[in-house]
Order: sequence, then structure tokens, then C-alpha cells
Amino acid sequence: MIDKPDHLPERLALLADINAAKYLSAGLLTGQEAPPYIALNKVTEPIEDMSARTEVGRLRDLLDLAMGEFDDEAHTKADAWLAPRLHATLRLTRREAADARLWNFIALAVAPDYVLWRHLPRKGHRSRPAVPAARFTGPHYTQAFARLWWAAELFRDGKDYRPAVVACGNQDVLNTILRLDVIDHRPTAQAVIRLIDNGTVTTGREVNALAVVTNSAASTLMYDALAEDDEWDGSALSTWIAEADSAPPVPRRALPEGPDDGPVRPRAVDHLTERFEELFAEARVRGRASE
Repeated sequence: MIDKPDHLPERLALLADINAAKYLSAGLLTGQEAPPYIALNKVTEPIEDMSARTEVGRLRDLLDLAMGEFDDEAHTKADAWLAPRLHATLRLTRREAADARLWNFIALAVAPDYVLWRHLPRKGHRSRPAVPAARFTGPHYTQAFARLWWAAELFRDGKDYRPAVVACGNQDVLNTILRLDVIDHRPTAQAVIRLIDNGTVTTGREVNALAVVTNSAASTLMYDALAEDDEWDGSALSTWIAEADSAPPVPRRALPEGPDDGPVRPRAVDHLTERFEELFAEARVRGRASE
């Protein structure tokens, strides 16, 4: 397994897909060789923002802490701990987070060792298991760090990250539900997490079935009409981002607080939870006993 980069860049940068692909060698994907950091950093694009949120040191310290916290446990458990803290450390807008070049850079220039630590299979049929290339440079629901940031963003309830912890504690949510466009609707995201948190939906097959019925119903039902969400308060996010320079490192035990852009209306979540529970009761789940 490769070690932490010897010479970390001082600030985050952007690495285009075409350039990142050059360094996804078999040696890297199997953990046998590190990327050529000097050559890689020569093809990156700097970020103009010079605030604390672009400092690599804070992010790298967080990832080191995650590996230390969960090294003796199943590495999947690190997701629920890291996601809200990653989100609160980077303090990105959605537009910034939608730029895959940022995540390419983090995965290859800042923390390729973390990607391997988290996603390299411990056992496999092949003599030398490998991490899928999409964990380094892939879509937002697959890339090692983008998936956690977007899960924290889409499942947080205003400044409260607890629903995001529930979401990231279930790999089937990250692998299936995070792909759904309907999760952009905040009451829908909270209703789905409530069904998982209260034990209505438990197994991977049940999560997948819930994803199917929720997404299918969205084609015939107007979720915005059934469960109206408040207009988004962009000023709260701007304030939260501006506070990055004075914010302390995220806490190790307690959850950080996200941007205070308001919780989802409880009545809207109640309404959709009831609706999704009805749909799920009628869903076909392989292995579920029929009445």
C-alpha cells in the first residue's frame, strides 16, 4: 500500500479528467505505486480562492484522523464519520462541488492513499485486487470523496448533519439512492432517511426497492406539490463559507454544524414518509415473505 504523499501542495487545485486518466496506472489501482506527484501537479489549474477552505493541510489532517479512527474496523464505517466533516471542512457551493476536477485533484494529489485504504478490497478472487478507477475519477455518486460530500449536502437537514450520518452508514443508500435525481428534493431525501432510521427499511434489497418505488412515483406524482419545500436561503450558505477563515477544525466526536439555511418542514416530511411507506409495502422485495 502506498504512503501519504511526501510533499503535499499547499492549496487545492483542479485536475482535468484527461490529465487525471494518465496517472490511473495498474500500479496505482492495486496500491503498488504512487502517482508521480511532481508531474501531476504541473498539469493542475490553481484555484483563485486563498481562504482557509482551500488549504490542503486541514483536509489532509481530517483524512489522517479518519484512517486512524477506523483502521481496526470495517473501513466502510469511516463514511458516516467523514462525510459531514468533509462537507464542513471544504465549505463548497454546489457549483464548486459539481466540478469533477476538484475531486480528481484530491484523490490523486492529496489523498490517493486514503482512496486505496477505503476502497481496495481486502480479499478477492484475483491475486492482486484493485480499486475501480471511478473511485479516483468518476461520477459524483461513485468518486471516493465526491460521494461523501454530496451525501452530506443532499441528506443534511439544514445545519443538522444527523440524517446524513444515517445515509452514509448504509452503503446501499450511497450506492443506489444517491444516484436518484429526486433526492434533490429535500423533503423526499428526509422521508427516505426517516424510513431507514426508524427500521421500516433495513436490508440492502429493501433499500433498493425503496429507491425503485420512490423514483417511479416521481414520474407520476409532483413531490413539490405534495410536500412543498421552503425557498432556499443562499445568504446562509454565503455566510457559512465566509466564516471558513475563523472556523476551528471540525470536532472529532461531536458533529459539526452545516450552513443554517433552515430545516425541512416537518409536515412535508411526514406526508411523504406516509406515502413512501405505502408504496414500499406494495413493492416487490426479493426474499420478503408474502402475507
